[in-house]
Amino acid sequence: MAALKLISHKLCPYVQRAVIALHEKGVPFERIDIDLASKPDWFLKISPLGKVPVLVVTRDDGKEVALFESNVICEYIEETQAGARLHPQDPLVRAEHRAWMEFGSAILGDLWGLETATDAAAFESKRQAVAAKFARVEAALGAGPFFAGQNFSLVDAAFAPIFRYFDLFDQLTDLAVFTHTPKLRACRSALAQRPSVRSAVSPDYPALLHAFLVGHRAHMLKLAA
Repeated sequence: MAALKLISHKLCPYVQRAVIALHEKGVPFERIDIDLASKPDWFLKISPLGKVPVLVVTRDDGKEVALFESNVICEYIEETQAGARLHPQDPLVRAEHRAWMEFGSAILGDLWGLETATDAAAFESKRQAVAAKFARVEAALGAGPFFAGQNFSLVDAAFAPIFRYFDLFDQLTDLAVFTHTPKLRACRSALAQRPSVRSAVSPDYPALLHAFLVGHRAHMLKLAA
């Protein structure tokens, strides 16, 4: 089995996708957290985009191969590691799952705008964008509790980090983005209890996220005052 090193940042939701997939497969790996505000030279040499996650795979011949982009890393984990299948076998359904993973990335883009908005207008615009996207996911969900029903999949690995933001956000203000999405609320609750999801971040994650909001003078904090 190839040795795996995951280059990480403690707050990165895309890193969490890879960590969750690795935990679901029961794969041992080394996690290395870096400071994205002061990226090490060795990291920039292996990450063409200068982003995390990067999965460094040591082959049998000793050569290291660096994989970047979270969905690519998750696909590699699914294709090479034993354990529960995280993608459907049917090509059409598998492609549908990949599309929803990309939709999750679009939600993360709106969440970035939401958490870094410093004025009410920008904040409300992103809040509405997130709510609208959640409504689309709600319409796509079946009986649950996960995206594919009873079976946990890579789509769930993509959405669990999204829902984790709201563990803190809900303590600050009522964003009303889950008001009309009962299936999504149930999915969020089921994912929050999943061991792979719970262990994807360090215990100081909430404090780090709060500090991030403070550092960006987030409008959300004004609503909590």
